[in-house]
Amino acid sequence: MGNALGMHLPDAVLTHMQLVDGDRVILTESPEGGYRLTPYDPDFQKQMSVAEAGMRRYRNTLKTLAE
Repeated sequence: MGNALGMHLPDAVLTHMQLVDGDRVILTESPEGGYRLTPYDPDFQKQMSVAEAGMRRYRNTLKTLAE
C-alpha cells in the first residue's frame, strides 16, 4: 500500500458502503469529536483542493472575519 495504511472492515460494512477490496476511503473528523469514514469521491477531492487553496490564499481575511 505504499506509504499508506490499510484496514480490515467487516463484510457487512463493505456491503453497506458499497465498497470492494482495494477501494479508497476518506477519514474525516466529525464535529462530535469522532471520525467519519466515507467512500473516496474524486469530485469531492477536487472541490476540497480548491477550497483549501482558497483558505490558504485568504487565511488572514478569514481569520479576521472569524473574530
